[in-house]
Amino acid sequence: MSLKFIALSGTVSVTENLYVYEANGKMLIVDCGVGFPDLEMPGVDLVIPDFSYILKNKEKLVGIVVSQGHEDHIGALPFLLKEVSAPIWSSPLVTEFLKDKFKDYGLSSYKINTFNPEMSEFEIGPFKVYPFRVTHSVPDTVGFAIDTPEGRIFHVPEHKMDQNPVDGMPFDKDRARKLAEANVLFLASDCLGANKPGFTPGETDIEGNLYNIVKDAKTAIFATAISSNIGRFQQMINVAGELGRKVVFIGRSIQKKTEIAYNLGYLRYPPGTVISLTESDKLPRQELLYIVSGCYGQVGSSLYRIAIDEHEKVKIQAGEMMVFSADPAPPYTKESEDFVIDQLMDKGVDVHYYDLTEGLYVSGHGSQGDIVELFNMIKPKHLIPVGGTIRFMHAYKKLASRNGFTSSQIHTLKPGESLIFDNGSVKMGEKISVKAVLVHGLGVGDVGKVVLGDRAILGNEGVVVVIYKLDKSGQIVGMPEIISRGFVFEKISKDFLKETSERLRRQITKNKDIKRSVIHGVTMDYLGKFFFQKTGRRPMILPVVIEV
Repeated sequence: MSLKFIALSGTVSVTENLYVYEANGKMLIVDCGVGFPDLEMPGVDLVIPDFSYILKNKEKLVGIVVSQGHEDHIGALPFLLKEVSAPIWSSPLVTEFLKDKFKDYGLSSYKINTFNPEMSEFEIGPFKVYPFRVTHSVPDTVGFAIDTPEGRIFHVPEHKMDQNPVDGMPFDKDRARKLAEANVLFLASDCLGANKPGFTPGETDIEGNLYNIVKDAKTAIFATAISSNIGRFQQMINVAGELGRKVVFIGRSIQKKTEIAYNLGYLRYPPGTVISLTESDKLPRQELLYIVSGCYGQVGSSLYRIAIDEHEKVKIQAGEMMVFSADPAPPYTKESEDFVIDQLMDKGVDVHYYDLTEGLYVSGHGSQGDIVELFNMIKPKHLIPVGGTIRFMHAYKKLASRNGFTSSQIHTLKPGESLIFDNGSVKMGEKISVKAVLVHGLGVGDVGKVVLGDRAILGNEGVVVVIYKLDKSGQIVGMPEIISRGFVFEKISKDFLKETSERLRRQITKNKDIKRSVIHGVTMDYLGKFFFQKTGRRPMILPVVIEV
């Protein structure tokens, strides 16, 4: 009759949320999101959780519940559903986001059950799930109360106590309090704002700030935000309406998500407010507000291509305005975001972003006041911080300690760690081995530490290819040919590589028996030392032997 909670991913990380509940031989998943590559992962597109444990126990899987529509909560579902079959439960907006995503990935065999966050309850195996509305930076975000054989638990991956959100749908405190009347075994909740005092500001002030920034613009206005931040787009549309401007969405991600939100009533505007790019060509630029995807300057995004003058349909001109209304870029995109901002400024664009202009964004994550209010609302016996790195988890732990929880009631888990609740007791479960799974193009999991190490060497140190020609008797013909890329400056490389070739031939011909293994070993060892001695660099060295 025990309950096992497994943090497969989403702790010690802000992304890749994936949590598993096990009871009575059945398994329920909460969220399945992607992460993004850091600066030590060149060429990687996405990072997804390790599904090995789920695949090993897939006959136990009875369902997946999804809390919200950001990529770090839904982005890895297509990869999981290619390996397992399980029904999904999600709120209306998230359901449509998922359908669109699954279409992109060529998935057709899946089942999504759409719930009403205000009143739904449903059974999934031994679990009974009660969603309730919370506020975050994307509409239709929910928390879950879940009945298990060990009692009721609460899982609230991301929230803040915004009682006046843009969409008019605040945190449903009444439903949450009602659900918390049962003795709550534990609360797993958002820790990302646990180091910030007070309450996280609401979203409504952003609209006034945006208006004040852009009201005097004389020509086109460009703005950007995370493509699932529907509330921010509503505010931008409202500002455009006040200024008598038409709105043009640029970028497939934004176009699809805003179309879905409009069709469901989460985005509201009069007919004719939003127009196509083709229609915008007929209007003066001072009558337009462009909303562009790629707020972090992601390479290849619409904003990136506009910044470097490579967008096929949209150009930005000197004197026009660009407004970034998003959180500061995470480390993995900071360099590209800075590049885009610099490119725009160099063109004479009036750029407004978080380091330069205040009031352009607020966090979607609750601060200390929001977190403590949730503690007091739910009154759990135990706490588990999720959705943050170690420092945020420890800030959450300190905050909980100051508010009456003992250290034995607060449990910080690393990926693969678990808790077992059994008849009032709690203990750590056996650790599951997990690793980051890297996605590059069509390849999933085929890029590992060795490949990343090679890419780092190629990018930082360059590559040297040494070509040997052997005759039929196994003797070297002529001098080894050395080809270098990204290693030494072209003007000095000719003489340097000629000297290298001569030295290398002498080293190899010292051996009476010239075998391929000897050539390979001497080349790697001698050149590695020689190059480092002469240049302080360690390029990748690739010996090639050709028989002539």
